[in-house]
Order: sequence, then C-alpha cells, then structure tokens
Amino acid sequence: KWEDTDHNYYTSKTYGPTDPMSKDLWVNVDQMDKEKVKIHGILSNTHRQAARVNLSFDFPFYGHFLRDLTVATGGFIYTGDVVHRMLTATQYIAPLMANFDPSVSRNSTVIYFDNGTALVVQWDHVHLQDSYNLGSFTFQATLHSDGRIVFAYKEIPVEVSQISSVNHPVKVGLSDAFVVVHRIQQIPNVRRRTIYEYHRVELMRTRITNSTAVEMMPLPTCLRFTSCSTCITSQINFNCSWCHRLNRCSSGFDRHRQDWVDNSCPDETKDKSCDIINTTQLYPFTTTLVAKTTGRSRSRAESTTRASSLSTSHPPTSVPTEDDTKIALPLKDNGAMPKESAAERKGTHPLHTGLILGVLMVMLIMAAAVLVTVYIYHHPTSAASIFFIERRPSRWPAMKFRRGSGHPAYAEVEPVGQEKEGFIESEQC
Repeated sequence: KWEDTDHNYYTSKTYGPTDPMSKDLWVNVDQMDKEKVKIHGILSNTHRQAARVNLSFDFPFYGHFLRDLTVATGGFIYTGDVVHRMLTATQYIAPLMANFDPSVSRNSTVIYFDNGTALVVQWDHVHLQDSYNLGSFTFQATLHSDGRIVFAYKEIPVEVSQISSVNHPVKVGLSDAFVVVHRIQQIPNVRRRTIYEYHRVELMRTRITNSTAVEMMPLPTCLRFTSCSTCITSQINFNCSWCHRLNRCSSGFDRHRQDWVDNSCPDETKDKSCDIINTTQLYPFTTTLVAKTTGRSRSRAESTTRASSLSTSHPPTSVPTEDDTKIALPLKDNGAMPKESAAERKGTHPLHTGLILGVLMVMLIMAAAVLVTVYIYHHPTSAASIFFIERRPSRWPAMKFRRGSGHPAYAEVEPVGQEKEGFIESEQC
C-alpha cells in the first residue's frame, strides 16, 4: 500500500495486487440489480462520445456538490457544467484517460450503476483505437456520496506509460477549474469564457496494473464552513476568508470565483473580521455609511447577475477574439496628475522641475512594471497574477481551443442546452 499525502484537496492510497483491499474496492456490477445497471448503447458503439448522467445523490467534488456528470468513452468522467470541445483539458475524474474506442469490439461496453449512495462507471473490455493488438482494458471509477473516489483496475494488459498520447491525452487522476466570463464592450451580447485549472491530482502510472486500486479521500475545504467565525478560525490547508456579501467561506479559488470577484470579496476579506454586526452599537454613524456602501455594491452585483442571465439566454453564435478588459495601471498613474496640475497652476515649481518629475515618474513606473512581471512569473497563483489573468486573457501564455488542433473533440450524446464556446486553458497547480 502506498500513501500520498501531498495533495491539498485529496489524500490517496494505492493498493497493490496482493492487498485484500484491491479486491474489496472492486465493485462486481454483475451482482447488482439488473434494472439499475445501465449499458449506454451509444457509448458502447462509438468513438469519442460523452453522455450526461443524472445522479440520485449530491456528490461533493473539490467541495462543490454535483448532480450531473458526463461519462466519456475515453476512460474518464467530465465534471464541468459547460460542455465544450475539450472535455479532456480540465474538470475530470480519470481512472485511465486514453484513446479508447468501444466500437472496435463487440465485447466493449460502458456500464454505469447508481445505488443511491454511489455511482459506479465501468469501462469493460475496451480497446485502444490506435493499438488494438495491445489487448482489452477493464477498469472502473466509483463515486461515493461522502466524496470518496475509488479507481479499480481489473485488466491492464500493458504499462500505462506505454500508451500513446499522440491522438488522445493519457491522464490518471483528478482536475478542477473555474470559469470566468468576460464581456466585450465593442460587441453587444457577446461573451468570452476562460477556464483556469486551479488544481490537479496526478497519480503514479507505474502503480496501475492488474488487480490494483486507488482510494482518494477528500480533505476539508473552505466551502464547508457556513458561518464567519468558523470560517476565519478554521485550521485547514487553506487560507479561508468570509465574504459578508455572499455569506460564503472561500479561499478564492473554487468554481464560484466569478461571484467572488464580482462582489469585491477579495477587498472585503482583507481585514479578517466578523465584527460588522457588533460595530453597529459602538459606531452607529460609521456603520450606517458602511451599510449604504454595501447596499450600493449589492445593487451593482444584482445588476451584473441580471445582465449575465440575459446574456445566457441569448448565447453568441461565434467565439469572440477581442479582449474587452483594459489594465487599470494607466488609471492609477493618472491619479497623480491633478496634484501636479494644481502645483503648476500655483506656479510653485518651474517648468523644468515638472519635466524632471515626469521623467522620474516614468522610470518608476517602468521599474514597477518589471518587478510586477517578475513577481507574477514566479508566483502564478498570487492575487496579482489572478488579477491580470482574468483581465488580459489574450496576453497570458495559454492554449486556445481551436478546431483542427489535433486534440480530441468530444460530442455530447444527449445535449441539455449548454453553450459550446471556445475556451482558454491556463494551468495553475
């Protein structure tokens, strides 16, 4: 048995072929209620297809509760809400993601079973499309209602490291991301969605052989805390902050990132205080001003939410290519201009002194820009990095999802109305 404890969101244990737990973690689907065991016909007869599966229970994944999942023929489960062309990029549960094609063999099937407390998905006797002669693979993923995830492997004919990733990514593990929506001012009712991977669990491929299993247990996240006091005093692996406008505890990196930023929660959580209600009696005048400010902020947030809902009801027909957000540095620099102008109007400084100050200001700005660039490069998960990532996605090193890029494009079998838009992936582990 191998234990991996270096993950922030999950701890994992790998059980070898001789460990009794390997057999105990394998779910024998043949012994389950046949009425609840489903063999998806499309998934069992096509290549690169995905089908939506509705759960009968709430499944916690990275602290979020999911009720809908997408099972793909490529040996993984997609956990995202928005279905796009690159399901293999982020937001997945992958016992063995590879270029499996169930249509090449009559014995290949994709089976799933929901007993009310767990979902079992089994890829049964599936073959690699580009390496049929390697043999068939049989493995499964079990998602428990308490958040545990089990990967069990029955037949692995070759080492996972030998599987080619030319035509399809090969991954074993978990991944989650948050989606940020950008609106383009020049084009009404057009949005750009950008997806950022904030965490990934990569399991050791050399440990995956016949009759092995991997059990992953979820660790507590900030989202579990429902009050301010328990949030800011929590002793977990995350720096939890409480946002009064959302009544939510978060580290700032989860699927609710968009709401967290739109409601100015990063600015609100700097003081790490829960004394907003208590200060009413001590400082009524100050509290009244804060309450009014909060009310205006909520109005702006509600307006933003309504605008987003209207945009969602009328999705764009093409992927925008322009960036609608400008960096706020020029605005901050211009804030010093009124002081200089007032000084010049009073005649307290000669003209050449103003020119010298202007040159010094430009040099300071350039030096600050260099320092910020170096800091962002070496600290990709810092608040400053996220600020520039969300506002200038076109300038950040990223991989755009383009058609014909050689990466797999999955087709959803049972579309449920989600928008299929272009995405940008930025890995931040």
